[in-house]
Amino acid sequence: MEMPVEVKTYFANGRRSVKSVAAQEDYTLKIVFDNGEIRMYDMKKTLEGQAFAPIRTWDRFKEVYIDSSGCIAWDADPNTDSSKVWNNRLDLCPDSCYIYSRLVEA
Repeated sequence: MEMPVEVKTYFANGRRSVKSVAAQEDYTLKIVFDNGEIRMYDMKKTLEGQAFAPIRTWDRFKEVYIDSSGCIAWDADPNTDSSKVWNNRLDLCPDSCYIYSRLVEA
């Protein structure tokens, strides 16, 4: 299977890391990457899946953070420490967020 062009281009130019993330009321994420780019990642389709059901409400969605591995994350149960219970964490790979987001500002 051939790797999509956008994926090839991304890895050819070097991986990016997330410097900050902020939830937007339209269920997008405003992500600042280490190269200074600000990108918007739309979460609406992702939230339709069962895995991300715990963060479908705005109060839970806005609890987004960058975890110790540099992933964009939420705790499925906010009363459980995800650093001790690994399967409590819902996370997104920074590579995918970069590739499938929309550039807002460079």
